[in-house]
Amino acid sequence: MTAPLYIGCAGWSLPRESWPAFAGEGTHLQRYASRFNAVEINSSFYRPHLAKTYERWGQSVPPTFRFSVKVPKRITHELRLQRCETALDEFLAQCVHLGAKLGCLLVQLPPSLHFEPVVASVFFRALRQRFTGDVVLEPRHPSWLAAEGLLQDLQIGRVAADPPVIETGDAPAGWQGVRYWRLHGSPRIYHSAYGPQRVQALSRLLSRSVQDSVPTWCIFDNTASGHATSDGLCLLDLHS
Repeated sequence: MTAPLYIGCAGWSLPRESWPAFAGEGTHLQRYASRFNAVEINSSFYRPHLAKTYERWGQSVPPTFRFSVKVPKRITHELRLQRCETALDEFLAQCVHLGAKLGCLLVQLPPSLHFEPVVASVFFRALRQRFTGDVVLEPRHPSWLAAEGLLQDLQIGRVAADPPVIETGDAPAGWQGVRYWRLHGSPRIYHSAYGPQRVQALSRLLSRSVQDSVPTWCIFDNTASGHATSDGLCLLDLHS
């Protein structure tokens, strides 16, 4: 058995030089989805979107396309995972309108947020009471290495991030029912291209994950200089 491999970028903006690789007509999202089968919605981190907006996005992409939605900074950075049940309810009431196209929730934590077992347990249990789909966590404080048991218990994957900011942060951890690579660009974060050689090495890792029958995500977040699209297309070609 093999599992799905979701390849995409953080956002669906297409650099002009990449336009020939995509459908020539449709909305930006429809053109993006003519090649990629996934996208990470980062704008949800900064501001809410109307339920009807999520519904429209979900209806405009092919049946096998999936969205990963980033949990709002109101929850992760301002409330810092505490007393945020109302904020969670509001966020989920919006993004669930993606329907079956909602593939994953991404929880990215601020570097200053330490792992506090009680706080983390209360938050992730509240999330799990409300959402049964895939959830992945990108912590950026080394104390979260101690959260492995909690992540296993609540079936939450830990993101493999590049560049890693915590020890072993470059490999998927936590619950192994989903694996999620998040590539920010290195050595210059958000700007550097990965290029064919590094994408080929990444492709081998992803192939092994898929062969393990684990749903696998690869999101290129090196969008600042437009390289996410070309790196993503390079990876697509290796898996076509």
